[in-house]
Amino acid sequence: MEILSVISRLIDYPDEQILANEQAMINVIEEAGLEPSLEEKLIDFLENNLSKELMEWQSEYDGLFERGRSLGLWLFEHVHGESRDRGQAMVDLVNVYRQAGLEISQHELPDYIPLFLEFLATQGEDNAVQWLKDVEHVLGLLLCRLEKRGSDYAALFETLLTIAGSQVELETFRNQVAEEKRDDTAQAIDKEWEEEEVTFGADSLDKACDSATRRPSENQRRDLDVPVNWVDFNTQQKTELPRVEGLK
Repeated sequence: MEILSVISRLIDYPDEQILANEQAMINVIEEAGLEPSLEEKLIDFLENNLSKELMEWQSEYDGLFERGRSLGLWLFEHVHGESRDRGQAMVDLVNVYRQAGLEISQHELPDYIPLFLEFLATQGEDNAVQWLKDVEHVLGLLLCRLEKRGSDYAALFETLLTIAGSQVELETFRNQVAEEKRDDTAQAIDKEWEEEEVTFGADSLDKACDSATRRPSENQRRDLDVPVNWVDFNTQQKTELPRVEGLK
């Protein structure tokens, strides 16, 4: 499904290659058989962002996806947080990629959404639709958070849910997101990255029991309020995916 490759590229960090392939992307969008209103949203997204200076688009992208935690583009962060279950889910997903004849050739985690979509684009329509349904709750959550920010990136996630034929109740997410506090403000980021107070002697034993803030690792996402259901990646259930040549 070429449309998934296009959406993957548009969700990923913007660079000069998007400009060079503008018409090819538009052609894929027009041939994808989407509803006219959704096709128009995607083309408008592409043309509006390409009309900006590249550095301006990149700056907006950083402000949206690289600040705070709520719009992280790693699927399992919205499901497992920092629990050890996330590590096993990563291993399972890598194995699924390998069973399909693919290897990750970039320095990125396997649950990075653009990478995941590139994988789905190689798996045939039926398999791609099923995988998208498996992650529809994460996609719906991100869609509603992007809507709240007034971001046109919401159209990309709307397209993914449409392709999946998703029946997820977006209004439930919208109600939840309406109560969430922004986590991309300077004050919120400073609070999250606040260093834990260092103490010595007997006091340190008492401090160990307190809920002091600790500096999170780069990929930890532990403050998401919305519970998200997930179908665990089970390599035994995914062995029927067609094998393809590895992408380098």
